[in-house]
Amino acid sequence: MAEEESVEEEAQRVLDALDAVEAMSDPMAQARAISRLLKDQAERNRRLKALRYKVVRDLREQQVSYRKIAAELGVSLGTVQDIERGYSGSGRDRPRKAPDE
Repeated sequence: MAEEESVEEEAQRVLDALDAVEAMSDPMAQARAISRLLKDQAERNRRLKALRYKVVRDLREQQVSYRKIAAELGVSLGTVQDIERGYSGSGRDRPRKAPDE
């Protein structure tokens, strides 16, 4: 339980920092901070998605159900299935259905 609280606290610290950027009163300083965040975010998202994919893959190899993984990660069952298949959140990586389907 202490670890779960620590995870929530850490996530909240990140969200609070993002809120602080949005609340900055100096528009130029705010724009510089936003530029730095956006520049870093694309690469960071790839790394974070890879870490989450590894967790899902490891749990599935242990025969943990999609529903249990979804509950543990706080996401939907479909999201867990998409993660396992390597689909991104945008849907652009999903294979397209053939016209006759």
